Amino acid sequence: MGEPTAISDERREELRVRYRAERDKRLRGDGNNQYLEPTGRFAGITDDPYTERVERDSVHDDVTVAVIGAGFSGLVTGAALKKAGIDDVRLLDAAGDVGGVWYWNRYPGAMCDTAAMIYLPLLEETGTVPSAKYVPAHEIYAHAQSIATTFNLYDNALLSTSVNEVSWDEAAARWRITTDRGDDFTAKFLATGTGPLHRPKLPGIDGIDSFNGHAFHTSRWDYEYCGGGPADIPMDKLGDKRVAVIGTGATAVQCIPKVGRDAGELFVFQRTPSSIDIRNNHPIDPDWFGSLEPGWQREWLRNFTLLQTGGYADVDLVMDGWTDIAQRVRDRVAARVMAGAELSPETTLAAYEESDDEKMEEIRARVDAIVTDPATAEALKPWYRQLCKRPCFHDEYLQTYNRPNVTLVDTDGQGVDRIDATGVWANGQHYEVDCIVFASGFEVGTDLSRRSGFQILGRGGTSLEQHWANGMRTLHGTHVDGFPNLFVLATAQAANLISNVPHNYVEASDAIAAVVAHSERTGSSTVEPGRDDVNEWLTRIQARQGSVIGSPDCTPGYYNNEGKPLEGDQQLNGGAYIEGAVAYFEYLEQWWKSGEFAGLHFV
Repeated sequence: MGEPTAISDERREELRVRYRAERDKRLRGDGNNQYLEPTGRFAGITDDPYTERVERDSVHDDVTVAVIGAGFSGLVTGAALKKAGIDDVRLLDAAGDVGGVWYWNRYPGAMCDTAAMIYLPLLEETGTVPSAKYVPAHEIYAHAQSIATTFNLYDNALLSTSVNEVSWDEAAARWRITTDRGDDFTAKFLATGTGPLHRPKLPGIDGIDSFNGHAFHTSRWDYEYCGGGPADIPMDKLGDKRVAVIGTGATAVQCIPKVGRDAGELFVFQRTPSSIDIRNNHPIDPDWFGSLEPGWQREWLRNFTLLQTGGYADVDLVMDGWTDIAQRVRDRVAARVMAGAELSPETTLAAYEESDDEKMEEIRARVDAIVTDPATAEALKPWYRQLCKRPCFHDEYLQTYNRPNVTLVDTDGQGVDRIDATGVWANGQHYEVDCIVFASGFEVGTDLSRRSGFQILGRGGTSLEQHWANGMRTLHGTHVDGFPNLFVLATAQAANLISNVPHNYVEASDAIAAVVAHSERTGSSTVEPGRDDVNEWLTRIQARQGSVIGSPDCTPGYYNNEGKPLEGDQQLNGGAYIEGAVAYFEYLEQWWKSGEFAGLHFV
């Protein structure tokens, strides 16, 4: 990624002051409450425009495992269960097909921003060959379908089906699941893979319902209005349209170049710029791919995780922006220790800050090198640490602002003023537009039942939301006391590896499948951690402090709860294994392979 940029101590202090000032101007008292639930003209934003709902008979039966959510978390869990000999598996999803976020995200330019070789799970098992280092959304969706087909997960699935409620039936030792299709069935085991990014959110802008033009959310892209299609087919109906895109996060970074290419005029409304590093995408040679030895993907996954979290490896197999900044930090820590410093969290934090300063100066210099208008370039520069917000990698986004039909409307951290019948107000100026695209992302940090759309009721009718009212409580991020035979597919209180989320699910699914298989072999009715087992795990989680990701000192975003510090035990909601992701994955594998399943009680 090039030689680091040397920075003086004086410049570093200037950056500290600038970062704090930029953070402070963006702080809001309402945190996650600034985002709206879809109502009024946007009430249908959570509907499925891609698959027609076909009426069917309601289901009343019993299955061994029900998996709520058919994205990558649900798919890899279903696959692991099938590999472990558990054939009676049912996927449920409100979407008309599998794929999760990659079913919903069909906006132009959508693609993964973690390398496909490690982002797409089960490549070896499905025989999938990624077309490039970073692949488009329709290819990711097709891979999700391939997983479902390979492991026969379609056979018993209930798609286009929303869960109403899940409750534990103590007498039957079963989970009872009801849906909006009249289904009322039971399952011995329940896995929840609803994912962190599936419910679209809207910005709380005054007058959002008053706009008389066309409007939609990026996760429900309207190709009927725009023309074209998700496989990079030009949107030929936008040529005479004035389009507003509100938001400049990871989704907007990908779709804005395509809208800028096709629209008559494009106005991009920015509250906080993203950091845009080099993507440098390239095709994958099928012959080279075919020469990889069996087990290659597990090797790549562990290599990436090791390097990205500051470990040492002889070779960087992935070579991307994630591993670049981590290796810079690692090398600087080593240099400090060689010079006599103690290997401590303080040494690591200092090394991170110095390396991040260098990286972000390079990111800002790249803006100047690409964007021709000085004022626009200045507005596009991110003034925060790289991991305060989701890092973006793109080779067309910044270039889009050199187009004569594209205007950046920077709001200096304040956001859009209001929307009226004909357009958008920002900085006291009105922008008349024909269409508004909300690139405002998905809900993160809101109430659990609001994000999932249903309640999970455990022993005694206590909801999972109530159980976690004072903070998330799990063993390994997966098992919950008071909720027998439940498996939560998440990243927190486990590896918390946000740079490659599917890897978390791959490792967790192997453990879940082993637990279910053991329970079935031994004839156990229930498996559950005790309260003491959970408390012991939480003590280990609480011992890890000082994460640089999502720090409350960062500019507000979903990584840091929109800038509102979590109080007390709520800090556990983003907790991670004390020794890091690699150590957690190794610990988890040893835990389930031992066959002892310490901390779980089989009855």
